[in-house]
Amino acid sequence: MYAVGWVKGLKMSEKGQTYHTPALLEESLKGLNIQSSGIYVDVTFGGGGHSRAILECLGNEGKLYGFDQDADSKVNITLDDRFVFVHSNFRYLQNFMRYHGVPQVGGVLADLGVSSHHFDDETRGFSFRFDGELDMRMNGRSEKTAYQIINNYPEEVLADIFYTYGELKEARRVANQIVKSRIVKPVDSIHELLEILRPFSAREKEKKFLAQVFQALRIEVNDEMEALCDMLMQAQKILKPGGRFVVITYHSLEDRLVKNFFRTGNFKGNEEQDFFGNRVTPFRIVNKKVIVPSAEEIQRNPRARSAKLRIAEKVV
Repeated sequence: MYAVGWVKGLKMSEKGQTYHTPALLEESLKGLNIQSSGIYVDVTFGGGGHSRAILECLGNEGKLYGFDQDADSKVNITLDDRFVFVHSNFRYLQNFMRYHGVPQVGGVLADLGVSSHHFDDETRGFSFRFDGELDMRMNGRSEKTAYQIINNYPEEVLADIFYTYGELKEARRVANQIVKSRIVKPVDSIHELLEILRPFSAREKEKKFLAQVFQALRIEVNDEMEALCDMLMQAQKILKPGGRFVVITYHSLEDRLVKNFFRTGNFKGNEEQDFFGNRVTPFRIVNKKVIVPSAEEIQRNPRARSAKLRIAEKVV
């Protein structure tokens, strides 16, 4: 945990100046309905883009907590007495807010996408554009890596991961080929994995196919879906009535969970009704229609093209 001061003008470190271009920034700020003296949490601090914008909206009495498990994000810490950086996975949100003596907050923001920094860093293993180690850890202190999954998981478990998290129709065949290859020799690098995967996709669909495989591995390495569920439940508990919950998702698995949770208060989307037949839910949906980037934003920031923004307000 780190509490740090702020440099007037919202400057960030030289190393981190091109770390992250926030998606749907104006829409996120509007969705949070920021009060100048309120307390807010950015559970995906990353490059600090959303956090800096939130701080610009806060007065002297306001407070912002930024969570990130990736040590690389520390270079983007903003120097402001109103800001507290928490070096932790957002799945421990409630514990850390309790530690800081904050029982309730006015808003929570989650930008769930993988940052440009992660995709562009050859040493992290998130992108199939570079050769390197099969890593994919958001938290470098974690023991589980993509290498361990590829080389140690049983074939049926690998298939389930590719089918569930990557939505791959060829999941079983891909898993079978990986297992056959690793019997001869461990799969040591991204290049070796790509060679195994090459026969499974046509040239025109290769990038989409590889993106699905790498997404599945990344989700498993970082336990992303379970962590997301933990965070959503804890954010509900620490939001005060009238507090806003703003979540940006980048693939259907995340978006389905968030949509169901906002609509029904559970992840399967099962509606509960009171004695009078009214839906029982802790939230009021603020945007009935999901918010997506404009054509202009996508042109400026192509990686925002799959972003979907949902906003809910706590009612109970």
